[in-house]
Amino acid sequence: MAEGQVSWRRKRKRHRQRRPRKQHFGELVQVDGSHHAWFGDGHPKSCLMNMVDDATGVSMSLMAEQETTEAAMRLLWGWIKKYGVPKALYTDRKNVFVTDREPTVEEQLAGEEPMTAFGKACGKLGIKIIKAYSPQAKGRVERNHGVYQDRFVKELRLQNATTIEAANKLLNGGFIASLNRKFAKKPLSDTDYHHRVPQGVKLREIFCFEEKRTLSNDWTIRFKNRIYQILKRNNPLPRPKAKLTVRLLLSGSMQILYKGERLKFKQIAAPPQPEPKDKATAEPRRKHSKYTPPADHPWRGATPLAARNVR
Repeated sequence: MAEGQVSWRRKRKRHRQRRPRKQHFGELVQVDGSHHAWFGDGHPKSCLMNMVDDATGVSMSLMAEQETTEAAMRLLWGWIKKYGVPKALYTDRKNVFVTDREPTVEEQLAGEEPMTAFGKACGKLGIKIIKAYSPQAKGRVERNHGVYQDRFVKELRLQNATTIEAANKLLNGGFIASLNRKFAKKPLSDTDYHHRVPQGVKLREIFCFEEKRTLSNDWTIRFKNRIYQILKRNNPLPRPKAKLTVRLLLSGSMQILYKGERLKFKQIAAPPQPEPKDKATAEPRRKHSKYTPPADHPWRGATPLAARNVR
């Protein structure tokens, strides 16, 4: 610095351009969670899962303990039931929505990208997930968090609501509808980009957790430390070593599928584990001493291999 070798240059802020609203309802919906002391001091923080349409500002929210995959699924499920399937979601890069893990061998062979359970559900419905790389990118939902943190906190105090169940009842009891009537705007285009759920598709089988299992030689699989027997009356009956899909629904029920078809199964008891031996009564293990060949052993008189090759 004394010699003048250090040059001070102020780092300029990156130029940003305001993005106009989308023109169609359902073209882009922003999703995010707001962690806040919703029930006041003395109560643990909760997370308000919030969805805001980019074109209109219509919002829908759900209170949960944390920003979990199940909470995000239930919120999107409620949006689809009311408005339809949106075209795209704008989310941050949390592992609830997207993942940065390396693809597994099965995913590489199938040419699939690593996806979260929420991402798989969106893929089945044709919903595109767009990642936001800054809070300002999804400013619509970020500003909507402030509206909830101002108005909904006061409403919770007035109604003396201190539980998540009471908060969700208040949200669905008219609070969200009143916010939409006050703040929602008319889109630039009357065309709605939401589409209906495909015929025959059940949302409860879309919003779920799926894992792969390999069928054992005795027609059993293990899932969450429990053993399930695939029954013989299944037609077709999968062969051992076949890949099965275990589907855990949000209701807690489970399904096992083979090539898209549900299988009949039952839970069976796990085989008994061997009782641990008592160290006090167990017989001491015999110590084996190292064997040393005697002086007249044939090994000692053998010619080394290296010496044989020397002429």
